[in-house]
Amino acid sequence: MAKLRHIAISTEDPEKTAAWYKEAFGLVEVGRSPAGVYLSDGDINFAVLRLPADDDPTRIARGVHHFGFVVEDAEATYRKLEAMGSRRLPDVPIGGQYFEAKWVGPDNQCVDVGEHGWIGAKGLEDLAPAQA
Repeated sequence: MAKLRHIAISTEDPEKTAAWYKEAFGLVEVGRSPAGVYLSDGDINFAVLRLPADDDPTRIARGVHHFGFVVEDAEATYRKLEAMGSRRLPDVPIGGQYFEAKWVGPDNQCVDVGEHGWIGAKGLEDLAPAQA
């Protein structure tokens, strides 16, 4: 089963918004990028980013922007999504960070799919029972 491990919001001021989430919920900063701040609760990566709006790149989007699932077999998941009629979005090169493929969900939302997870998020290997 795929695991939800990434949620990204977009805001005008990622630094200020991230500070609010850290104070309010005790999230920990696990990384930064030119687009913003990455927080974690130890299980999920919560990205607080400054991203352009899809309908008007001159303004900043606000609210939930996209979310992501970590999967065991990305290629099999891509084939399944394609068979279900989902469309893969162009890859976005992200130097030095985790890579995921972006797909369009049933209500036109962006869904990230990756095998390697996101910084500060548990991967599938973290769910395996401990070996004695």
